[in-house]
Amino acid sequence: MSQTRTEDIQECEDCVPPADAFSIIGNETRLSVLEALWRLETPARFSDVRAEVGMRDSAQFNYHLGELTDQFVRKTDDGYELRTAGVRVVQSVLAGSFTEHPRREIDIDDPCVACGATLSAHYQDEQLTVECPACGHGHGEYSFPPGGLHDRTDEEVLEAFNQRVRHLHCLSKDGVCPACNGRTETRIQREEDCCLGTDLQAVHVCQQCADEVCSAVGLGLLDQSPVVGFHREHGVELSETPYWRLDWCVSSEPVTVRSEDPWRLRVDVEAGGETMRVTLDGDLSIVETERV
Repeated sequence: MSQTRTEDIQECEDCVPPADAFSIIGNETRLSVLEALWRLETPARFSDVRAEVGMRDSAQFNYHLGELTDQFVRKTDDGYELRTAGVRVVQSVLAGSFTEHPRREIDIDDPCVACGATLSAHYQDEQLTVECPACGHGHGEYSFPPGGLHDRTDEEVLEAFNQRVRHLHCLSKDGVCPACNGRTETRIQREEDCCLGTDLQAVHVCQQCADEVCSAVGLGLLDQSPVVGFHREHGVELSETPYWRLDWCVSSEPVTVRSEDPWRLRVDVEAGGETMRVTLDGDLSIVETERV
């Protein structure tokens, strides 16, 4: 990952130093306290939290709870509850990002936009990749926490993945980092060997945490009213259509570069035998639309 900021992540003003924060939760009892507050109806009384954790020594329990209080736990007149930081710790554990490294192969009953062969997907290193085994055309490789695989059939995993991809990229395109909520900036780049299946990509880079979300140029149109309405007129609900079925989301073939300075990109979106030509600027904002 390329770094956008030069600050040391351990530098801290008006906050708990990151190393100290992680050391606070690096204890089995304290993780149990966070889990207990996650499960209990809160605010919860001291005695109820201790009973949920199953710790007999009241003084020892009070010590661990005190270490968590202020940064991960909030004490109120009615008891204890998780602060946002505490919620995030529990969610990260449940998501499996720190503890799980599963692999999974999934068959997809959809055709490749390039050759028509049946697609497949595989999961590894918290990435779910959709591609064509026959011609090798990529249909996207995006992050998907291990927790998303829990208690889901292959079909349900694909549906969840489809919705997550839409959320990540629409949010990034609108200037909000899905990882830390920092400000993102969008750039258009050319890269021939790309897992997205396109040689022209939109890259959304967070100016705070340097997280990068890369997508085909057309993917950001999935939530745009003119495109959604155009498909609805032809009996297609984009919200119910997996992105990998749409060539303008996984291929550069429907994209025409009209200029690079400034960027003007025309995306040809087809539905029901009709084409909508959508012109975008370098931030992927719609400049104009035309039906042909």
